[in-house]
Amino acid sequence: MNGSAHEPDFSIDEGDAARSEPAPDYATIAHLKATVVEQTGLLGLASVKAGPPLVARHFLGFGTDAQRAAWSGKALSVAISEPKVGAHPKLLTTRAEPAGQGYRITGQKAWVTNGPSADAIIVFAITAEDQGRKRYSAFIVPRDTPGLTMTEMPGFHALRPSQHCLLTLDQCPVPDSAMLGDPGSAYERMALPFRDIEDAVGTFATLGAFRYAIGLFAGATVAPAQDLGAIVALTAVFEAGAASVVAALDARRLRTGDATLVGLRVLAIDIVSRLRAMAPGFSNATALLAAMSDLDAILSIAHGPRLARQARLGDSVLRR
Repeated sequence: MNGSAHEPDFSIDEGDAARSEPAPDYATIAHLKATVVEQTGLLGLASVKAGPPLVARHFLGFGTDAQRAAWSGKALSVAISEPKVGAHPKLLTTRAEPAGQGYRITGQKAWVTNGPSADAIIVFAITAEDQGRKRYSAFIVPRDTPGLTMTEMPGFHALRPSQHCLLTLDQCPVPDSAMLGDPGSAYERMALPFRDIEDAVGTFATLGAFRYAIGLFAGATVAPAQDLGAIVALTAVFEAGAASVVAALDARRLRTGDATLVGLRVLAIDIVSRLRAMAPGFSNATALLAAMSDLDAILSIAHGPRLARQARLGDSVLRR
């Protein structure tokens, strides 16, 4: 369960600073996630280590040469969701109003992963409306921008040591050059594809957690071998599926609502349930249940949209 010969060799130091160093492909970031979690049991640490390069690889791909030169190697976070409404484009309210040779951004963003340690936040804001439809642009906002404040996200303490903050922008001034990509197209071109990218790459963090959990049983005197064998077998299936979706992502063949990606989430929930059922009487139950708690938190993110994709797969069969 230590990975294949094709996986890069990573060593993990929990004290390393998060950086957005360029990665050659999404598979490299995915294997980093798996290695971090397998070695430490901390899904949140995978977010710290692999989150910034993941954000940079996707979003800086829309940037200018000057933006890439300025921000490559920096820690970047992305702010789309807002309090109480999530990331639904019809309900977001943060706006960027033209002001001189730039914009002033006003609004509040929630669940900004790694925000407190970021050098800059990529903020999604409304810049126009077309026949009642909001048009979004993305802006690179340095953390020291006047009017920008961060506070701890209330009521969320999972996935340590990663941090999730509440971001408040009060007339934050940014120049025209802060806009990332074309104006008014950021939600469709950047935000929607990023959900699939996060899910695909994130399967390897989940894989790392399963490998870590299985490793806890090494040498255990009380462990139902048949039940553990089922978990090992299902994890092998999960690994194959995870590898296939990341390969499709790097080949630009991953489609929104990909059935394998949806199936991996369903399989992950089943494996978590099986692992949790083995905790009673297990000597390493505390470590096992801590890892399962983090997996619960990961699997609950964007729960509604993921169930909607699952339902669409079923509807496609019912309508045949």
